[in-house]
Amino acid sequence: MGKVKIKKSDIWIDMTPMSDVMVLLLTFFMMTSTFVTPEPVQVNTPQSQSKVKVPDVDVLNILVNPDGKVFMSMDKVPDLEQTVKALLENNGLPALNPTQLKNFKEDPMFGIGLRELHSYLDQKQGERVKILPQKGIPTDSIAGGMSEFQQWVKEAKKSARNSETLESHELKICIKADSKTSYKTVKKLMSELQDMEENRYQLITSYKVQETKEVQ
Repeated sequence: MGKVKIKKSDIWIDMTPMSDVMVLLLTFFMMTSTFVTPEPVQVNTPQSQSKVKVPDVDVLNILVNPDGKVFMSMDKVPDLEQTVKALLENNGLPALNPTQLKNFKEDPMFGIGLRELHSYLDQKQGERVKILPQKGIPTDSIAGGMSEFQQWVKEAKKSARNSETLESHELKICIKADSKTSYKTVKKLMSELQDMEENRYQLITSYKVQETKEVQ
């Protein structure tokens, strides 16, 4: 008796639903991801048990390295451009040329004396990355009774309130100091902010998980 041949049929799986799910997941991660701006100066923040989230937009970040040098960043480029323009004008210094302004806006952070700013921005990016950590925004008072640090804060807040290309917004101040930065340095910055009647700011820390001991 002859063998009965079983007809083989190809198995076909519709991959369309899986492709749709992958596209949706990819879109979700792209829209919810927060891109971290690289910092030319590395800072290890002290730990605390506070879970208050640091704001992502409309922020003036003040970074203090272990040596006490101060650096800043702003997330709104139009505000940043208006701030440096006003500062140079107020101090009787020439405006940045197009190349210098382009380099200033592309740098993730700024932190150098106003009188050195032009020559610093004439350097190539690789050289600026090496120079910046050795500088820092001066915090000593100058003519007029305000330090350059205070001038940056004042003009940054003013630029945010009088923004021409964006809706007026209130700039929030965040201080990020290294765990090895002396308390005296951080206290001086807070005192300078208080002298300007800037009493609302946040201190950035790393979250510390509270350890629980097993009871026997």
